[in-house]
Amino acid sequence: MISMKSEDYEAILEHARKELPNEACGLIAGKLDGDNKIIEKVYFLTNIDHSNEHFSLDPKEQLAAIKDMRSNELVPLGNWHSHPESPSRPSDEDKRLAYDSKASYLILSLMDNENPVLNSFKIEGNNAEKENLVIW
Repeated sequence: MISMKSEDYEAILEHARKELPNEACGLIAGKLDGDNKIIEKVYFLTNIDHSNEHFSLDPKEQLAAIKDMRSNELVPLGNWHSHPESPSRPSDEDKRLAYDSKASYLILSLMDNENPVLNSFKIEGNNAEKENLVIW
């Protein structure tokens, strides 16, 4: 299970809408409690591809986020990105680029901008399994 505060969800949603028509992206960090992941900080990074179909995290921002995680005693939990025009599920490219089978991959669909959908996935190879996501 992975959980996040509603304020963090709202911040991701706001940032993703601001970045339209491109995909927005970032990292998530927090604490581990057994098999439970608790998101304590969301990082908003630049999609250096400036594309509505894929994203690449800005390397300098990614390094700064990792340094911030370490200084705040948080562990990297995974990443998040938006799908402006497709459902909240990993694309073939998302699966191909998912190198860490322990990471959580949050995908926010803005296909129906009035009814956004956020899901979290564990990805290993070509297999994507939906994770239980709790927003509180």
